[in-house]
Amino acid sequence: MTAAAAASDRASAIDVALIARLTRMAGDLAINLLIAALILVLTVIAARWSSGVVRRGMSRVRGLKHDPTVVNFVVQIVRVGVFLIGFIAVLQRLGVQTTSIIAVLGAASLAVGLALQGTLSNVAAGVVLLILRPYRVGDVIEVGGASGLVQRLDLFVTQICNADNHKIVVPNGKVLGDVIVNLSGQGTRRVEIHFSVGYGTNLKQARHVLAITAAAHEKVLADPVPWAGVTGLLDSAVQVTLHAWVKSDDWWQTQADLFEQVKVALDAAGVEIPFPHQVQMDHAPPPPGPDPTEPFPRPPVPVAPSAARSSRTPRLSLRTRKAAS
Repeated sequence: MTAAAAASDRASAIDVALIARLTRMAGDLAINLLIAALILVLTVIAARWSSGVVRRGMSRVRGLKHDPTVVNFVVQIVRVGVFLIGFIAVLQRLGVQTTSIIAVLGAASLAVGLALQGTLSNVAAGVVLLILRPYRVGDVIEVGGASGLVQRLDLFVTQICNADNHKIVVPNGKVLGDVIVNLSGQGTRRVEIHFSVGYGTNLKQARHVLAITAAAHEKVLADPVPWAGVTGLLDSAVQVTLHAWVKSDDWWQTQADLFEQVKVALDAAGVEIPFPHQVQMDHAPPPPGPDPTEPFPRPPVPVAPSAARSSRTPRLSLRTRKAAS
């Protein structure tokens, strides 16, 4: 009985110690989870605060005040860096060996780089675009078969918006590897319009009407002077081209205005603007010739072989010839 009681006491002591240890571990885990959650919340607050500080600081720089491309790019990098530091701190607080994780990530970086080479190339292309700066936020560009206003340049993609208010996302790798046409990269832009006039038109008068009409427009720049000249001889018309220089922001509306105003001016001046047409020609067939005077030759009638043999003179035998003689 004494031994059984002692064994029971030892088992009770072990259970109490195990329960105490489990309770202590649960308390430590709860505290670590609470601290990790607090670190995560502080990380989010720190990311927002640091990105705001960087944005305000870089916006005060004179060269970057009107160029949000670099500001947004740097702010995004700072935000990602703060989140990465906070994530490592959370893992370390939860008891995860961050040094081993970093070692594993370093060993797997090659495989990850090969698997995500397209994504990483977009990141590298985004950095190159930020350095070279072929376009900025607010420019109108044409790239990859799409054209529109640049709204955002991220680490991975470039977001543009076309005239139909469609959101177009182009990977930075495709942007850097394609031809980039910056339509608003220069302060001025040329309007080029082709008109067709009839071959009987006074070409000097037509050129004068085009140049005077363009010069009278308020958005057309006086320098360079508007130019008009003959640029082609078409099938049923003469092509006259108008060149007028405007500011890049006024290009679309000025082009539409010149189309309308030049058409009205040409009509008022009596200049014909031909349209594609077909000419109908009356064609009478020649009268039939006289009948032939000579008879038409007929082909010979073929003779059957049996009939040919019967028409031949029969041969006489030698006896018959002697009797006849």
